[in-house]
Amino acid sequence: MVLARTQAEMIGGPAALLPPRQPPCSGRLSLGMLLLGVGLLAPAWPALVRPQPAAASEHAQASSWLTSYEEALAVAQRTGRPVLTVFTGSDWCPHCKTLEENVLFTETFREWADDHVVLLMIDLPQAGISQAVRSERSQVCIKYGVRTFPSVLVIGPDGSKLASQTGYTGQSAAAWIGAIAEKMPAATAQTASVRPAINQGLAASQTPVVGEDAGTVCESLDDAVEKSRGTKRPILLVVSRPGDKKATTHTASLINHPEFAPFVHDHFVVAQVPPEAPSGSETAQSMENLLGGVELPSEAVELIVTEDGQTPLFSQSGGQPPARIVNGLRRFLAARQAARFGEASRR
Repeated sequence: MVLARTQAEMIGGPAALLPPRQPPCSGRLSLGMLLLGVGLLAPAWPALVRPQPAAASEHAQASSWLTSYEEALAVAQRTGRPVLTVFTGSDWCPHCKTLEENVLFTETFREWADDHVVLLMIDLPQAGISQAVRSERSQVCIKYGVRTFPSVLVIGPDGSKLASQTGYTGQSAAAWIGAIAEKMPAATAQTASVRPAINQGLAASQTPVVGEDAGTVCESLDDAVEKSRGTKRPILLVVSRPGDKKATTHTASLINHPEFAPFVHDHFVVAQVPPEAPSGSETAQSMENLLGGVELPSEAVELIVTEDGQTPLFSQSGGQPPARIVNGLRRFLAARQAARFGEASRR
């Protein structure tokens, strides 16, 4: 919008042009504005860049929104929560303003956000911020490929993009929260007031473990089997060699990862076990069956899903990124649920 006006002025055209038409649900951030933001395009219209008394960043700070990407990631790392990042243009994007009024600055949204996410607002107005701030915020847009405003990204504590949503179509605060929550990691998305009937193919009747057992890790296969009988959840075995320093460190990191840990404790009975047991014992035979008779290599971490402690239903390497592991487990649970529905329909 600024570039169109400036180009007309530079070639001697009228100073007041109609703003370019925008798509119905979003504004478009031009490449020129991004280049300007990072200092690769010099501004040719100093008279147009004038401070505004009510910048969106000030409004964001007053509403518990952070405006620094680095600060938001630091808070996410301390709390284990993802960063809900809103990319907006406060003085040129009408859909951004509507999203703020209808959703982001409502009590319904604030109550949900306080329990689940770190809030970050990246505002790129046409005027009212310094070139240094513009450059810093534009770099975040470039990093995540954001070109349409408003855009919403869910960013993990490690900086990875977990989910995204563009535009705004006028939903209520509750409907908008529900849509974004469905795209988030399971433990951060679910709330008492906004929760889908089925989450990634999982029946809503599969309620999280609560009380003293929530988040606990069994230390033996027998304990996991006994607990599984009571909760009717599959068992997820995290198998690594005792005394293997690298495997032990990786196992501890995985079990406490902010995306992996809440998801598996919501849907599995988790046990951390060695690959071997005293020779001749029932556990030794069970572990041999579960590992397919293959010796676990040093420094390896293996994830195995079983229901009876004898038969492996699914396995994958624990050396993969946590997000990939979670996606694999989601697919297993969805296939398991679909198979159960199929069996029920044939009866």
